[in-house]
Amino acid sequence: MKYTVIIEKGQESGFVAYAPALKGCVSQGKTKVETMKNIKEAMEAYIEALIEDGLPVPPVVLTKPQLV
Repeated sequence: MKYTVIIEKGQESGFVAYAPALKGCVSQGKTKVETMKNIKEAMEAYIEALIEDGLPVPPVVLTKPQLV
């Protein structure tokens, strides 16, 4: 699973992460490492829920631009 993840500094403390391709999939943590771990878990649960509900899973989005 390779989706682009955006990590931003939280307004009060810690960090917030989201995956633009997975609308509403957001997580947070005290450190960047913890935040990345948490967003990966959230993304897995999000995709599992889509599959269970019979909804389409968004296509994988590469994290680095590539020329075709």
